[in-house]
Amino acid sequence: MKKKLNLVITIFLIIVLAAIIAYPKVKPLFAAKSPMPAAPGGPGRGQGGSMQGRQLLNVSGFLIKPAQLSELVNSNGTLRPDEEVDLSFETSGKIVGINFTEGKRVQKGDLLAKINDKPLQAQLEKLEAQIKLVEQKEFRQRSLLTKDAISQESYDQIETELQTTQADINLVKAMIAQTELRAPFDGIIGLRYVSEGSYTTPSTKIARLIKIKPLKLEFSIPEQYADEINIGFPLSFKVTGNNTVFNANVYAVDPKIELNTRSIVIRALYPNRNEELKSGRYAAVTLQLSKIENTIAIPTEALVVEMEGESVFIYKKGKASKVPVGTGLRTEDLIQIVNGLKFGDTLLTTGILQLRQSLPVVLDTLIVN
Repeated sequence: MKKKLNLVITIFLIIVLAAIIAYPKVKPLFAAKSPMPAAPGGPGRGQGGSMQGRQLLNVSGFLIKPAQLSELVNSNGTLRPDEEVDLSFETSGKIVGINFTEGKRVQKGDLLAKINDKPLQAQLEKLEAQIKLVEQKEFRQRSLLTKDAISQESYDQIETELQTTQADINLVKAMIAQTELRAPFDGIIGLRYVSEGSYTTPSTKIARLIKIKPLKLEFSIPEQYADEINIGFPLSFKVTGNNTVFNANVYAVDPKIELNTRSIVIRALYPNRNEELKSGRYAAVTLQLSKIENTIAIPTEALVVEMEGESVFIYKKGKASKVPVGTGLRTEDLIQIVNGLKFGDTLLTTGILQLRQSLPVVLDTLIVN
């Protein structure tokens, strides 16, 4: 009997303990089944009732006025020097003189460096001495020929000797000229890569000469605009770290479309009179392809695109009115409207997804440009 009593007590305690543990979990279930008290004033008067139906949508409007619209094409370009060359000698030899300072301006024809030419100078002196004797001999032979004292053949031999000696002199002078490195154009000379006394060959780079007045601007545009860009076409560009807008003009258009990018390469010329810009800089290029005056231009976000066509909403007598429109030129943030709207209409620019035909709205902001 005592054992049965202990068993009953143990089972009772287990049930009580289980109920204590489970109560927090089942309490929300009982609460969810409890009915919510009705709002004062009867059913249908809460937030989901007719009070919500009487709330109006607040929108912003845009007063349509005559505008100017431009079709702009943006591209990335690089500033390149008008002329650029890596300077080197035409022959091999030991450098005996360097006559330029790095980073300084030089003029066309300036002697920049010199190779040892003493053997050639000695050969030139020898030939110049020989030609004097040959010229005297040719003069005597010509005098004798006029008196028929010698044959024509004898005179031709001495004349050929004179011409050969003169050709040898010209050849040596040309070889001497190859030992001189001269500036091929006006410009600024860059860093020097050799020293006086070093041995140079035609493949040895001495320095770089560049001309940055004017500068060439090279960039690419999509092929569909190729027929709109001609020689003299104006454009503007900016460089990194400088908010100044620079103006240039197209001077060359590549006649071939790049097959990989389907674009065409264009070069423009910037005067760079004060040499304020350096070659190699990145440039953000802007081209204005067309310009339309007194047109209707609306923000792109105001246009509604549907399967049946494009439309907009305008504000009319306190309600939204849907108007089908025809579009024209498009830019990054504006669209030209060619029909459907007129000057003086108030275009709705916010709440586009909530707007419906004849929906009452409140115009709380009106933008007038």
